[in-house]
This record gives sequence, structure tokens and C-alpha cells, in this order.
Amino acid sequence: MRIVLLSGGSGKRLWPMSNDSRSKQFLKVLKPEGQSALSDSLSQAPVSMLQRVWGQLAQVGLQSASYVCASRAQQDIILSQLGEVPVIEEPTRRDTFPAIALACTYLRQRAGAAADEVVAVLPVDHYVDDEYFVRIAGLEQVLKEAEADLALLGVEPTEATSKFGYIRVEQASRHASSGSWWPVVGFEEKPNPQRAAQLIKEGALWNCGVFCFRLGYLEQVLTAKGYPMNYPDLVQQFAELPKRSFDYEVVEQATAIAVSPYQGMWEDLGTWGALSGKMDDTLVGPGEAVSCENTHVVNELGIPVVTMGLQNTMVVATPDGILVADKEASAGLKEVISSYDSRPMCEERLWGSYRVLDYQKLDDGTEVLTKWIELNPGHHLSYQKHAWRSEVWTIVAGEGEMAMDGRLLGVAAGDVIRVYAEQWHAIRAMTPMKLVEVQRGTVLTEEDIVRRYMTWPEIEQHCKMVVR
Repeated sequence: MRIVLLSGGSGKRLWPMSNDSRSKQFLKVLKPEGQSALSDSLSQAPVSMLQRVWGQLAQVGLQSASYVCASRAQQDIILSQLGEVPVIEEPTRRDTFPAIALACTYLRQRAGAAADEVVAVLPVDHYVDDEYFVRIAGLEQVLKEAEADLALLGVEPTEATSKFGYIRVEQASRHASSGSWWPVVGFEEKPNPQRAAQLIKEGALWNCGVFCFRLGYLEQVLTAKGYPMNYPDLVQQFAELPKRSFDYEVVEQATAIAVSPYQGMWEDLGTWGALSGKMDDTLVGPGEAVSCENTHVVNELGIPVVTMGLQNTMVVATPDGILVADKEASAGLKEVISSYDSRPMCEERLWGSYRVLDYQKLDDGTEVLTKWIELNPGHHLSYQKHAWRSEVWTIVAGEGEMAMDGRLLGVAAGDVIRVYAEQWHAIRAMTPMKLVEVQRGTVLTEEDIVRRYMTWPEIEQHCKMVVR
């Protein structure tokens, strides 16, 4: 069995900590329980949903056959948090049907999977126990016993809620069988509470977005819909695939579906109210909480945040914004910030991280952006140049090496480097390095980068040739 973890979405209900590049599955705020599969340093610190799930896959013996399917913008942060793991790259963000179609074509043509091999696809952002993954491993047997095209995992409902979709099953089969699986007769997406209560009475389960099937089955579906089966062609035409969910495009059209019920822990940590219940500390970052009850503070700013006498409140302060909200009311945050369209102010990359400290637009139209950058030892920025901006780098801590216009220079704390527009440059950290970067120009965008070399050996070889 192969496992595909879907890592999509921007998690705007967890603003301002979550943004387009740092989605909710990457937020390191969870208790590090059950993380023995991760490194010792990670097991002592808060972990992200992605790290937690990856560790659990190792616990049940599924990690070696697992892949992460994510957009190009998320690849750096995935590798930063998990190390060198297989990532199936989506050219653009779409929906679960295009993502799963791409992943399965990749498995067949690039990973050597056979047509009769079983794949299980699941979201990466659910909070579950290890038994959840044991049941997923058992879906291969469900496919065989039920002679089904699709096997799903359904969560036994604990309340009549409209937050989730419901999987309807044959009542007679549910009462007559041993409970390992039941035939599916239909689906209902987020019904009102009254209808949800009736569905639960009839034996329906919550749809948790887990799909299991043989790769050959999905190939048949894609062929019938006229989509290319060649992986490079599918990558090329990815933006033309319908932006629809796998449920809508495939599952609801299938006729032979079985569902396996799951009664263990399953939570969708999509709001601050839900996520805060799994946080290890009530105060993260500089500051103090005085006489507060059921209140969590997450502070990523360099200044203290003090809360006094608050109840049931979520306080989040990051370079992207500041949130102060009643935990229950924070569930409606996505609609409140729907009109916000600003660049991410902090990002985690494979080489380290950066945080925007300040942005100014001067009277003459010149833009000035100040960043705090941290480079991990042995990592480097690519050999690049900019057309519309110059940069000044002040090394605050650490030692490294700078490549500039074909020259290699040693740099250390206290050094100041000026990089002009159209000047090739790169930097590598030999020890943990911290620096302040001030960008100045008429246009300050991430797109104003022309990259020439991506590896440091290439950069070194180029510099040797230029010196000669």
C-alpha cells in the first residue's frame, strides 16, 4: 500500500499565524506526544500537524511508502520540517481531484507502482491517534472483501453538526455485520443540525476525507474523462483540470463503495478554538498572562504581549497581523479577513526562515523592505540577481561565505555588504547565521529574482572559472 498525504489549503481560519505559504499544517504549536519517530530535538519542542502525522506513520510502519502531495510554494517548508521526504509537486493550487489525479499518475510512472497496487489518500491536517492509521492500513482488506472500487474511512459521529459531510450506509448491513465495513448508499454535504441528527439515527458516518482504491481504477476514471495518463502531460495540463473535489468528481459517481467505521480520536483543528485545546503552553513568546482563564497567547513579535483578566480568548500576534478574539467567535475569522491580500510577512524555507520587520514607501515612490533572516548551518541562498532593487546585508551573528560577481568572500558578524541591482550574489552559512536585509527599489516582489545556480558546488566552480 502507498500513502499520499494531501497538504493543501491556506488555513485562513488560523490567521494571522497561517498564511498562503505557512498553512495550518505547518504551525508548530502542538504537544509533541507520540513523536519518537522524529529527531530528539523535534521531540522536545512543539510540533506541527505535518510532523505529528509523519511520526505516526512511522509508528504503524507506513512511513516508508508515504508521499506528500503539495504545491510548489510549500515544498521548502515540508523538507525543512521532515527532512528529505518524497514530495509530489502540484504546479498550482487547485482542489483534491486534480491533486489526487496527479499523485496517482506520479506513483504509476515515476515511483514504479503497479496498476493493482492500493493507494490510500488522506488529509495531513487532522488530529488523530495511531489507531486511525491502523484502520487506514486495513482498507486494503476492505477493498478485497467488499469487491469495491473505493473504500472510505468514516468517523462515528459524536454530535449532530453541520461542520462535516456524512456518509450514508445500508442500515440493514450495519446492524447485521460485524462492523468491519458497510456498503455506502449515498452522501450528504454539511446538512443542517436537524437533518444531521436524522442521518446519525440512520447510521451515517462523518466523511473524514480518506479514500482508498487501486491505481488501475483511477486510471480508468481518468481515461473515461479524457485526461492524459502520461505524467509530464498531466503536469502540463494541470491548470486545465476541473477545480473540484475528489468526492464530487469521483466518489459520488462511483457505484461500488464500502466504508470502514472508525471510533477513535479524530479532530479537525481548523479554528483557534479547536487548535488551542491541543497546545502544550498557554503562552508562547515574550509576555505575560495575568489572571486569565482558558486563554492562549501566541506571540511571534519581538515585543512583549501582556494579557490581564481575559476568559476564553485567543490572542495571536505575528508580523502578518494581530488577532484578539473570543475562541468561539474565532470560527468565523475566514469571512472577516477574506478581503485581505497581502504578502506573507514570515516564511520557513529549506535554508532557514525570514521575517519582515518593516515596510515603507517613500514620497518619491521608492519602496524599502527590512527583513530578519536566519540561515541554517550548511545551507545557502541561490546564486541570483535582481532587476529592480538593491540590498544591504548586515551580518548580526555567525560566519559564512559570500559569492558576488564570481568572487568568494568570507563574512562574519559585524560585516555589511552592499548588493546592487543586476549583481549576482549568494551567501552560505558555516555556523548559524543571522542577518538583516534591507531591500530598496521601485518594485519589491519575490518575482524579481533571476537564479543561475542552485547548489554551492556549482557556485564555487563558477567563481573559480571567473577568477582564472
